[in-house]
Amino acid sequence: MTQIASDRTGTVDGRLALVRPPRRPGAPLVFAFHGTGGDETQFADLLARLAPEAGMIAPRGEVSEHGAARFFRRKAEGVYDMADLAARRDAMAAWVQARIAEHPGSPAWALGYSNGANILAAMAFTAPGLFSRLALLHPLIPWTPAPQPGLAGARVLIGGGARDPIAPVAGTRALAEWFGAQGAQTRLALHPGGHEVRPEELSALAELFGEP
Repeated sequence: MTQIASDRTGTVDGRLALVRPPRRPGAPLVFAFHGTGGDETQFADLLARLAPEAGMIAPRGEVSEHGAARFFRRKAEGVYDMADLAARRDAMAAWVQARIAEHPGSPAWALGYSNGANILAAMAFTAPGLFSRLALLHPLIPWTPAPQPGLAGARVLIGGGARDPIAPVAGTRALAEWFGAQGAQTRLALHPGGHEVRPEELSALAELFGEP
């Protein structure tokens, strides 16, 4: 990882996170949520390139699955511990809201990949006012969320792979349709591969985070 002088990693309100302050007043604050086995540095370089003036707050998942960090527990691949997910979703949303309050005037955006996309989507379902722009890369949401009119007007990017063995493309398309039905400005970026992030998604992400 390329170290930016202002980056700091440490405990923030009880949670380990990498913090990069916005470079100017009013610059966006981007929350980044890593995938299973990743950590708070996973998107540090990418966001420095895509949104160089933005701040970044990247928490590390507090669940360990055989040593791999995650944001909530699961019982098997694609089978979530829904009670644990709900509790950790609410705790994360409260933590995020407190960080947003520390940066008045900065719009809050968010990026999540795989398990990080799942916790981010779960927050959007119940706390739609947290983020005005969302990037959900390879999410797997194995349930139909309740309607959420609070997402109207949000800008949402959903990325996936046509042959993704972990987050099947049918579910990715269904999630994009759900966000669109809530009134969100939704873009679906698909590539022909699997669970990896490819240039098609990075190009769409650059547009989402690069436009005013």
